[in-house]
Amino acid sequence: MLYRKTALRFAAPVAVLALSLTACGGGDDDADAKPKSAAAEASPSPSEAASGGELGTGESATGKVMEGDAEVTYDITAQKVDLGTEAEAQKLVQDPAEAKGMVLAVAHVKFTHKAGAALTDSSDANDETEIYADGQRGALLIGASDDAAGCEDPYDIEGWKQGESHVLCESYLIPANAKSVEVHWAEEDGEPYIWTFAGK
Repeated sequence: MLYRKTALRFAAPVAVLALSLTACGGGDDDADAKPKSAAAEASPSPSEAASGGELGTGESATGKVMEGDAEVTYDITAQKVDLGTEAEAQKLVQDPAEAKGMVLAVAHVKFTHKAGAALTDSSDANDETEIYADGQRGALLIGASDDAAGCEDPYDIEGWKQGESHVLCESYLIPANAKSVEVHWAEEDGEPYIWTFAGK
């Protein structure tokens, strides 16, 4: 996480394309999948998932994040994904050819501090947010959503305490012709919660 914070703090004005081999259909977790017990498959309440899984629009999940030395519990809801154009995506990378056939996808995720100490540093809650298009992970764009409408900069949030909510955003390049777009969020080493939105 230290690498990511450093990269965000020193990102060039043009967003840096983080090349991600997993975006091209890298390793699949299916081989490592373990059978779930009946308890793990217990049905969650209508507004909150039990432990990873698919959620509907507006549904929230509860997850824990280590913030410095303290564990903080958040209520997490993926609100929407804004999709840009191919021309916009090509302006965000150093080599426009890398973004050919791609669009910028910005996930807006609302985090509400439910339990734990007030934060004394920037939050790591959004570090596990990823965007998938038609089942494939997109390519992370660092810094592209820093000034997007409705997105807060985690470095500007001071003393985040219980009861406060903030919308943090993550940006990825995804294929322009994607039919569905998924926002994934997981606790570290946990199963992801998944919200699905329509593509273009």
